[in-house]
Amino acid sequence: MIREAITVAERVRAKLADLPDKPGCYLMRDARGRIVYVGKAVSLRRRVQSYFRPATLRRGDPKLRGLVRSVADLEWIVTRSEAEALLTEGQLIKDYRPRYNIDFKDDKRFLLLRVDLRAPFPQAQAVRLRRDDGAVYFGPYPNSAAARAALEFTCRRYGLKRCRPRTPGSADHRHCLDDIVRDCSAPCIGKISPEDYRARVDQARAFLEGRSPEVLRELGDSMRSAAENREFERAAALRDTLFALREIVGRRHRIAVAPAPRAEQAAAALVELQRHLGLARPPRTIECFDISNISGTLAVASQVCAVDGLPRRARYRHYRIRTVTGSDDPAMMAEVIRRRFAHTVAGGEPPPDMVLVDGGPTQLQAAARELAALGVTGVALAGLAKRFEEIFVPGRAEALRLSPNDPALHVLQRVRDEAHRFALRYHRRLRARRIQESRLDEISGVGPRRKQALLARFGSLQRLSRATAAEIASVPGIGAAAARAILECLSADGKE
Repeated sequence: MIREAITVAERVRAKLADLPDKPGCYLMRDARGRIVYVGKAVSLRRRVQSYFRPATLRRGDPKLRGLVRSVADLEWIVTRSEAEALLTEGQLIKDYRPRYNIDFKDDKRFLLLRVDLRAPFPQAQAVRLRRDDGAVYFGPYPNSAAARAALEFTCRRYGLKRCRPRTPGSADHRHCLDDIVRDCSAPCIGKISPEDYRARVDQARAFLEGRSPEVLRELGDSMRSAAENREFERAAALRDTLFALREIVGRRHRIAVAPAPRAEQAAAALVELQRHLGLARPPRTIECFDISNISGTLAVASQVCAVDGLPRRARYRHYRIRTVTGSDDPAMMAEVIRRRFAHTVAGGEPPPDMVLVDGGPTQLQAAARELAALGVTGVALAGLAKRFEEIFVPGRAEALRLSPNDPALHVLQRVRDEAHRFALRYHRRLRARRIQESRLDEISGVGPRRKQALLARFGSLQRLSRATAAEIASVPGIGAAAARAILECLSADGKE
């Protein structure tokens, strides 16, 4: 028993050294391969290593000490931000119900903002469940405080009602002071007409969808003006509100401001893009590449294509990264560009007019080096960084910042967001497969070759669990004893 505990500690300790200093989620497994705890962290390295310090076992509560002693293996998932890690953590806990997790076991959901446009006087509300009721929903938002601040600001700025009656009248108004103390426009007593109130609701909806960037600019101007007038408390309050709104509305802005265009709009936007970037001709064909990391060691990439500004799904591709270990996005981008354009050099798939990479200067330089090494010419190259929606172009020292309403920026945003969506979908599918299939690693006598043979025959762990012992034993390299052990392990997991 003592020897087993030392072995487990050594295995975990070896993985602790490989943890990246990046945001993400971590999964802890017991000796039978079951997920017993899921957590999220701003830094996976610092957070996970903190569990295994001697002080943790000396001073931690009984539940924490029991968790640490039960951990036999670790996995982790690198995410782009803390917010994405929080959303991923919640989904993993809902999917696997680890015994040591308390949060989310009641199926608590992230906040959404709901506007029922069918109501006589629509109002904005904070809810946790999205229903198929015809209402408009915004979110979900991992930061509840920011979501509630956005709700408060929206109701106050646009004068939306907050009282409970669906159709309030004068009798309800006698007990309500919202039009006096809370900026309600009071349509119930005719202070504004139903039509004017409906127009306010439409404006509020546009704001929550990210289609009113001027509101954030006005708020920023007010904050700076208050600071210049030495009204520091007011400036601090405006600053906090602005940060909350940027987190809620700004995150949607990148997606919501760029609706799918008509063909003539897309063509005009490409002409604008040509002008902004100084290209010889409009980039009719654009290919975009995005990288997604899985579990710290595996990585995938996506390639999407837009022709005349519209998606061309027949030219979408997935890639499994082969030559890069660890979280090295520029090296991964170089590998994908090299593999994609090797087909062009060999006389296969034709090159696009423009290559767009999801990222900043380092990803852009990696792509440029590979294109130059392959001798690919005549392809425009640009990078779009998410933080400030800056456009980077080789040979230009300063990043290009276009207006949020510029149709040329919308073209790049659409193809970049589509590349991210396509990569993330693949990311999630592989992540779920990896989490499920890693149970085979805990079965005595099933090594990498046998695992590969089993998955090649049955395709997934779920199909394997439905097979008979004879069917499993018929796989080359799997005998009757191993087949029985596999079934026993899988059936035991199913009973947990």
